[in-house]
Amino acid sequence: MKKYILVPFDGSKNAIEALHWAVTMAKALQEKIIVLNVQSSFHTAHTKIFFNENTIRDYQQQLFQEIIVSAKKVLEDSGVAYELKLRIGDAKDQICQEAGIDDTIEAGSCSPNGVRMIIMGSRGMNPMLGGVLGSVSYGVVNVAQCPVTIVPYSCPE
Repeated sequence: MKKYILVPFDGSKNAIEALHWAVTMAKALQEKIIVLNVQSSFHTAHTKIFFNENTIRDYQQQLFQEIIVSAKKVLEDSGVAYELKLRIGDAKDQICQEAGIDDTIEAGSCSPNGVRMIIMGSRGMNPMLGGVLGSVSYGVVNVAQCPVTIVPYSCPE
C-alpha cells in the first residue's frame, strides 16, 4: 500500500517550515505529500442572515487559494508528488479525519487510506494562544495513532 505524509497547512511560518521538513522526508521515503488546509465553516447564527451558502463557499475557496500559493511553490520546486486538499470545519477534527484517526485503527498507524505520518508546525495563525504548541497541534498529538512530527519555526540568523 502506498503511504502518504499529511501536512496541515495554514500559511504560517511554522507550516512552511513543516512543509520543508515533509519534502525532505517524502524524498527519502519516495512518498507523496498531502497538504491539507482547513477553513472555518463560518456557520454562526449571524452569517446565515447576511450570506448565502454559495458566498461562504466561494470565500472559503478564495482563502484556500491564497494560503496554498506558498505551499505550491515549495512543492513544485521540490519535485515531490503532492495533492492539495481543502476541508471545512474545526482544524483538529478535520486533520484527524483526513488522517483516518478513530477508535478502530490499530496503534502505530493512522489509516487504511495510507497516511504514514503527520508533519505539522508547532503553532499556527492564532495569536491568542500562548505556549510552545498551538491548540491544533496539541490536539492532534493527543489523539493521533501514527507518528506526529511537530516542527518549530527556526528564525533566520
